[in-house]
Amino acid sequence: MNARVVAVLVVLLAALGGGSLLVRQQGETQKPADVASLGQPLFKGLQAAAVAAVAIRQPKGAITIEKKGERWVIAELDGFPADYDKLRDFVLKAIALKVGQSEPIGEKDRARLLLDAGGTLIELRGADGKPLARLTAGKKYFKAEPENPERAIGDGRYVALPGEEKRVIVIADPLTQASAKTADWISKAGFEVEKIKTLELRAADGSAWTIERSGDNADWKLAGARGDEKLEVSKANAAAYTFGRTELADAAPKGLKPEDAGLDKPTVVTATTLDGLTYTLKVGKLEGENHYASIAVAGEPKPEGPDAEARLKKISERLPREKELAQYVVLVPKSKLEDILKKRADLLAKKDEKKK
Repeated sequence: MNARVVAVLVVLLAALGGGSLLVRQQGETQKPADVASLGQPLFKGLQAAAVAAVAIRQPKGAITIEKKGERWVIAELDGFPADYDKLRDFVLKAIALKVGQSEPIGEKDRARLLLDAGGTLIELRGADGKPLARLTAGKKYFKAEPENPERAIGDGRYVALPGEEKRVIVIADPLTQASAKTADWISKAGFEVEKIKTLELRAADGSAWTIERSGDNADWKLAGARGDEKLEVSKANAAAYTFGRTELADAAPKGLKPEDAGLDKPTVVTATTLDGLTYTLKVGKLEGENHYASIAVAGEPKPEGPDAEARLKKISERLPREKELAQYVVLVPKSKLEDILKKRADLLAKKDEKKK
């Protein structure tokens, strides 16, 4: 190899290698460009107690989780309750973020790593609405290239701070919770119904059934059973248990019309309890794997028995949250309703089972 060829190769390597020490997949050991910043917190001096809102902006969506009084709610869902545990975990992790590696970066690599408008903007705000901390989260960082980068969790994340467009930072947290989807942030607690006395279904097509029992430990009976019809108790138990543990998948956007959700002609499931409450679940159209639905609670709890006082306290703690859900259209997983949305005939024991 002559001197001229060597010189050309040196020039090419310099052109290709400048600014790419970090942005190509790591596997080699490189000397960081900004040694002094390594291990330093991204948001120096930020306290969790000062954070009153978290805003996340992505190319296809945005969400703002904010504190209203003592509650955390989602602004885009007209104040629907947020999952406080998820939010607290996210804020604490964000405050704990540290610089794992820092390098200068060019405009092309900035776009390729989604550190421009194509990235995820995360903003922690104070009570006055002003930003306390902000960063742009780009692509996931991998120590070794996985078979499917889209599905892999990642070993970290490429991020950029405001005013530092020519610098990229690697953090050790992949920030998997940094999503603008409301389904990732809502409180998914629905009903918690105990001691169901009657459970009634009225389908949109006019078909109906009712199961009932005289006490908490009594067997279920099918109301209006005809001839040799016999209720399969295990299916009745499954329907009552499922209704009593209704979970949410998401909340619908504000302003959704009843006819668009299928709630103008819903299937209505109503449960009364031995404690004096009535729960109503209206089930509408399918949206993907979830049903549009509305849920409501009526009555005042009047538990009886030796544990009445303890039960009243427990019910009173959750009842305000359950009643608040009546103002929203929610989405309930189809799989969670399968034991409830049965035809009357599907609740009956088969003939050979009746003989046994």
